Amino acid sequence: MARPVKRFVCQSCGAVTTKWSGRCESCGEWNTIVEEAAPAPGPAGGGLARGGKGRLLDFAGLTGSTPQPPRYRSGIAEFDRVCGGGLVVGSALLIGGDPGIGKSTLLLQVAAALAKQNTACAYISGEEALDQVRLRAERLGLHGAPVQLTTATSVRDIVATLERPDAPRVAIIDSIQTMWLDTVESTPGTVTQVRASAQALVELAKRRGIAVLLVGHVTKDGAIAGPRVLEHMVDTVLYFEGERGHQFRILRTVKNRFGPTDEIGVFEMSDRGLADVANPSALFLAERRGQVSGACVFAGIEGTRPVLVEIQALVAPSSFATPRHAVVGWDSNRLAMVLAVLEARCGVSIGANDVYLNVAGGLRIGEPAADLAVAAAVVSSLADEAVPPDMVVFGEIGLGGEVRPVGQREARLREAAKLGFRTALVPGSRSGPARPGGSGTARAAEGIVVDEIEHLSDLVARFQPADRPLKRPRRETGPDRRRE
Repeated sequence: MARPVKRFVCQSCGAVTTKWSGRCESCGEWNTIVEEAAPAPGPAGGGLARGGKGRLLDFAGLTGSTPQPPRYRSGIAEFDRVCGGGLVVGSALLIGGDPGIGKSTLLLQVAAALAKQNTACAYISGEEALDQVRLRAERLGLHGAPVQLTTATSVRDIVATLERPDAPRVAIIDSIQTMWLDTVESTPGTVTQVRASAQALVELAKRRGIAVLLVGHVTKDGAIAGPRVLEHMVDTVLYFEGERGHQFRILRTVKNRFGPTDEIGVFEMSDRGLADVANPSALFLAERRGQVSGACVFAGIEGTRPVLVEIQALVAPSSFATPRHAVVGWDSNRLAMVLAVLEARCGVSIGANDVYLNVAGGLRIGEPAADLAVAAAVVSSLADEAVPPDMVVFGEIGLGGEVRPVGQREARLREAAKLGFRTALVPGSRSGPARPGGSGTARAAEGIVVDEIEHLSDLVARFQPADRPLKRPRRETGPDRRRE
């Protein structure tokens, strides 16, 4: 009798080794390698050496008509928007987020909304008891919705239940890390169990035409726990973002085979659950104060939606030998680049100061179009000169100090004009004529005055105080006293 083969699998990245070690060589994590039983080896060549013949494949051209897949619309506008118009029949959706951020609350509201529209929906909990889910539903005012509720962790039992002819059309699994398959010799939550359980549920969704929603835990780095292949197996991946100190929650699309990616849905957490935010820009700017230095409104694009958000910066003298740069809601490396360009290309002296940057409202910004707004907030704080309260700023900054155009300019300006902004500081248009001095003013069709600049020094000149210059004094060098 052959001895069972053992292998060691990293629970962080899924790397497989032949012996245990304290640190994974693939991802560098410590104490994540666990011993698991290796799967039984199959026949040589995957069974192809036995002489079996496969069926011939039929090829089709790129042209042709493909009907739109049917969808289940929940009626929760922000959730349907992020999914691309609703849940696609026979699709698998994975939603991840920090503990306590509101994943179970959102999906319970989605299940209740679908059930009220005569769409049979099942909520299968592997983490909470029935009474706990019922208490949440009663607190949210959903206890009257005809949701089919049960608790289970065995994938075999779940698949057998959903195989019935009268099975629900939407199934919510909370969470995939608690599921286990009896054919896999490892404990629930391991990489092997998560991958096998997800594969069985995805196959069920495709075979029976059931929309399956999987809840996934995240690691300390913010990625969904388990193997990376888990995100490749499903059709849609959503991340639930937000800070516990803020009432706003952002549902962001990372992957969607049936709709646009990088789409966001904005929710507001209250004692009655998560409520849709129809106009996120107005909500993010609700607590904004006008005449405050270091605050600038950025007109960004999240998916297909223009969003206005306030960027706050504080430049203060440092009490340490090495100044500190702290960033919330933006890329810290991007901030370091903007500060370096201000120092090297515009002569702004920032090096001895601490720089703190914050995106108000808990939103995370990833597009480079926020470079110019960040630079405006930093220079405004350094000069103690407020940005005009009716101005929005957007644009990308190059290493040479040039301000580069960004996409969807008209959509950003329309959203700004709709919220009452009257001026915009933007990059020069690609097709526009060159202006003396590199900047100029024109009136856009949206009724907002557009101030176009082509170099970061034009921005610095607008915040140059008469009594306290921002730029470093030029040093005289060489025998001929040439200036820099």
